[in-house]
Amino acid sequence: MAFAIIETGGKQYKVAEGDVLSIEKLSGHTEGDTVTFDKVLLVDDGSKTKIGTPYLEGTTVEVTVKEEGKGKKLHIQKFKAKSRYKRRLGHRQPYQKVSIDKIK
Repeated sequence: MAFAIIETGGKQYKVAEGDVLSIEKLSGHTEGDTVTFDKVLLVDDGSKTKIGTPYLEGTTVEVTVKEEGKGKKLHIQKFKAKSRYKRRLGHRQPYQKVSIDKIK
């Protein structure tokens, strides 16, 4: 089974055709759009492995954006003793679910 390792959003993901994964939100792309990733670090087809330095030239991974959403809420708390200072913040990180169409 062929797989590739791509880089997007400051993270690396191991992908194969047909996989569905959640990545950092891509600006300018909405549901149904096709996106091409050219930052491919490694490709393995079962018999040969190609490793980039740092990226492979001429190798791309095509994905389709399936869904957009926000992750679970994270609570951030600040507290200083003896000064009556408390602060609570929340954050929900946006993400997109993509399906891997083709590794070229």
